[in-house]
Amino acid sequence: MASENATDTHWMRLAVAEAQAAAQAGEVPVGAVVVKDGQVIATGRNAPVQGHDPTAHAEIVALRAAAQRLANYRLDGCSLYVTLEPCAMCSGAMLHARLARVVYGAAEPKTGAAGSVLNLFGHAEINHQTEVVGGVLAQECGSLLSQFFAGRRSAQRADARARHPLRDDALRTPDAAFADLPGYPWAPQYVSDLPSLAGLRLHYLDEGPSDAPRTWLCLHGNPAWSYLYRRMIPVLLAAGDRVVAPDLIGFGKSDKPKKDAFHQFDAHRQVLLELIERLDLRNVVLVVQDWGGILGLTLPMAMPERFGGLLAMNTVLATGDTPLPQGFVDWRAMCRDKPLYGVGRLLARGNPHLSPAECAAYDAPFPDKGYRAALRAFPERVPAAADDPGAALSRAARDFWRHQWQGQSLVVVGAQDPVLGLPTMRALQNALRGCPEPLVLPHAGHFVQEHGEAVAARAVEYFSFPGVRRSGA
Repeated sequence: MASENATDTHWMRLAVAEAQAAAQAGEVPVGAVVVKDGQVIATGRNAPVQGHDPTAHAEIVALRAAAQRLANYRLDGCSLYVTLEPCAMCSGAMLHARLARVVYGAAEPKTGAAGSVLNLFGHAEINHQTEVVGGVLAQECGSLLSQFFAGRRSAQRADARARHPLRDDALRTPDAAFADLPGYPWAPQYVSDLPSLAGLRLHYLDEGPSDAPRTWLCLHGNPAWSYLYRRMIPVLLAAGDRVVAPDLIGFGKSDKPKKDAFHQFDAHRQVLLELIERLDLRNVVLVVQDWGGILGLTLPMAMPERFGGLLAMNTVLATGDTPLPQGFVDWRAMCRDKPLYGVGRLLARGNPHLSPAECAAYDAPFPDKGYRAALRAFPERVPAAADDPGAALSRAARDFWRHQWQGQSLVVVGAQDPVLGLPTMRALQNALRGCPEPLVLPHAGHFVQEHGEAVAARAVEYFSFPGVRRSGA
C-alpha cells in the first residue's frame, strides 16, 4: 500500500464530512467520494437503515452517482475515497467499475476485504488491477466510528434503564463490569414484569431457535452465574437446540437486592416457574448444579408436561430429613467466617486451568460487599431441618422423581468436589426413577460445567425425546 500524501488527505477529509452527515442521520458513519481529474464527481454516505437497503453502503451510493454522472458503469481513471475499509460487496463493485485507485481510512478487522480479513484486490487472476491505499486519516475515521457506537451503547443502556428501572432497595452491576468476557459472546435478555419480580430485573440468555425440538434450561448455583455454562452452550447450540440460562436474582447481570432477607426459597422458585411460563419452554432438559438443583429439582412436578430430561451435576435434594453433607456444613461455616471471599479465586481452586480473565468474570457481578447479599444468604437458606422453608417442597419433589417422573435422567459427578461428592450424588441418582449409574469425572470438582464440553456432548447424545433427533442422526 502506498503512503499517505497531502492530496489523499484532502479528498479523505471530504469523505469524513460525508461520514459525519451519515452519523447525524442515525447511520453508521461511513462516507465516500469519487474523484476524477482532480474534481469530485460523486459523493456517498451510509444509508442502509434509511433506505431499507442492505446494499446502500457509502461506496455503492458513490459509485452509482459517479456512473450516472459519467453515463458509464465503467469508472476508468477514477479514485474512490472511503473512511472505512470496504467490505467484500463494495470491493467487488469497485473492481467491476474498473476504478484506478481505492483509498480508505480506518481498517475493518471484522469484514474488511482490502487486506484485513481478505484481499479481493490482491488477485492477479482478476482482469483489472486496482491500486489500494489504506490508513489515510485512519485515527480520525476510526474515532468517528468509536464515538458513534459508544453513543449507541449509551442510548441502549438508557433505554434499558427506562424499561427496567432500578428499585431503591436493589443494586445493578454496571454493564462495564461485563465487557469483553472471555467465551461469553451472547446477547443479554432481560425481564422485569413477572409478578414475582416486583420490578427487579432478571437477566437470562436465550439462544438457538425458539421452535427447536429440545430446550436446555441451565440453572447455576451459588456463587456462580450463567457464565458457568459458557463451555456447554456452544455444544448444545450446535445440536440445533435452544438454550435458556437465567441469572438468579442476586447473581450475574440480574439485580441484587441489598438485604439478605430478600433471598427466600419460595421467592426464587416462583421466579423460575414464571420465567418458564413466560418463555413457554417445552421439551426441556433441566440442567442443574448446586443451588440450581436445590431449586430446580422442585420445578418439574409443578409442570411435568414441559420437561423430558434431567441433567444433574453436583447438587442435592435438600429435604430436611437427612443430614446435609459435612462438606456443605464446612462450606457454610467458611461463608460465615469469610464473607468477602473471592469468587474467582474459589473457582480457580478446583479449576486451575481457568485464566485470570475467566476468574475476573466470576468476580464481575460483585464489585463490592454491597452486591453480595445473595452470597451471604444462600448458604443459610439450604433446608437443613424438616420444617425449614423449602424442605416440604423438596420432599414432595423426591416423591415425584421416584414415582411419577417419565423422562430421562443423567447424573454427572465431579469426583474432586469437597462439598457434594459421589455418595451424595449416588443418593440423588437412587431417587431418580430409571436413572443409570452416575458419570464420574475424575478431575472435575464442584463446578462440573468447567469441564462442560465433554458433558454437553454426552448429554446431546444421551437425551432423546419423541420427535427429537439424536446428534448425528
